[in-house]
Amino acid sequence: MVALTLTLAGCTASATDRTAVDDPTSAAPSSEPVPTVAPTPTATPTPTTARTALYMAGDANDGVRDLQARLKQLQWYAPEITGEFDSVTVEAVTGFQDKRDLPATGEVDQATWDRLVAMTVQPTDDEMHNRLVAGATIIGPESSGDRVRELQARLKQIGWFDADVTGTYGPVTSTAVAGFQTKRAIPSTGDVDQRTWDRLTAMTRMPTDDEMHNRAPGNDGTTALLDPGCTTGRVLCIDKSTRSLRWVVGGSVKMTLDVRFGSELTPTREGAFSVGWKSRDHVSKLYDTPMPYAMFFSGGQAVHYSPDFAANGYNGSSHGCVNVRNEAAIASLFDQVRIGDKVIVYWS
Repeated sequence: MVALTLTLAGCTASATDRTAVDDPTSAAPSSEPVPTVAPTPTATPTPTTARTALYMAGDANDGVRDLQARLKQLQWYAPEITGEFDSVTVEAVTGFQDKRDLPATGEVDQATWDRLVAMTVQPTDDEMHNRLVAGATIIGPESSGDRVRELQARLKQIGWFDADVTGTYGPVTSTAVAGFQTKRAIPSTGDVDQRTWDRLTAMTRMPTDDEMHNRAPGNDGTTALLDPGCTTGRVLCIDKSTRSLRWVVGGSVKMTLDVRFGSELTPTREGAFSVGWKSRDHVSKLYDTPMPYAMFFSGGQAVHYSPDFAANGYNGSSHGCVNVRNEAAIASLFDQVRIGDKVIVYWS
């Protein structure tokens, strides 16, 4: 029995085992669990999205002043310029984007900014800080002749001048200019400075010689300016060259209206058509915009009143329709035109 015990005591063990057995200072194993310390969790970094907007809600800087001033030039922004991208600015940007078929996000990305810059001029420091300062007079009471005739004819196109075109810069002309300036937040002096002239020419077309000399088209007994298709019957005669619509009955011009057309991307079709249907209070299903007094002549293209044309003139375009800016005139025309009347769109 003794020999067996000694043999068992001499079994081979690892160094660790021997230490645990032979070291009298080794602590006795405990039956209680040894507490463990949990590792401190490492915070997961929040992913950040790269900013793609040039200007967005919450921004406040001179760039936003520039933005607001340019939107103001196009009458998308009415309040004083603050340099703060607030809710009014978001609404203005959204409206501008929606009108130009850009993603209506309310944030200014590069595409929105490029389009806005192309349609506006660099604002002055006075404009960006709400200071109205008149520029030097380029047409005023000392002026006369064809330059004043052009001014009066252009003012007449947009309803600011009702008298005969005379070429004399009198009180009636001064009052018309002052009213135009006040409406556009330009210093109301009654004299034409460069800012006033630029705004007026952007909203109007070059007057014809007839307009500058108070002659109605066709009063000379000829119809030379009319397309041959406009000389008989009842016709909406639309001339792209003069940007005019003439309502012609039996070869006689009854009404002349300023019009604008589609852009290169959405051109107004040319040719001979007829009025297929009419809609007094039409709203475009494609663009969700009003088209009052719409007279459709080619698919979705129609002659109709445009508030944007009335406000911004030729500083813009339609989606292919023929825009009219004189609401009272087109309301009258709408009542006169019948289904089946001819529509001729041409270059003279």
